[in-house]
Amino acid sequence: MYDEPQFIVRNVWRLYGGWYDGNPAHLKPALEMEQASEIAKLAGGIPALVDRARALLQEGDLRLACHVIEWALAAAPKDRKVHELRAEIYSRRADQETATMTIGVFRAAERESKAITEG
Repeated sequence: MYDEPQFIVRNVWRLYGGWYDGNPAHLKPALEMEQASEIAKLAGGIPALVDRARALLQEGDLRLACHVIEWALAAAPKDRKVHELRAEIYSRRADQETATMTIGVFRAAERESKAITEG
């Protein structure tokens, strides 16, 4: 299977309903890096985000672990510990998927972070 039902539904919604998701903060948002830096400050820094992402990974909540590690990445794009954990999270996530497109996206994220840590 190449695609997933949730992607198809999302695209039909965008086609007929537009891009606005109903959250007014998303209308003209701050840059992702600025949002991530603020989240990192609130969390107690990049190490706190990494620790939380690791805990979520260990609990099996891979979806939420992806969000947390992406905040850490956006706030600290060159941090090796962030990339090490990001590669592990996306590797695990890809292992659990069945759709080719989803696996490819998660493997690309894994490879991207491994290139940083191994290069």
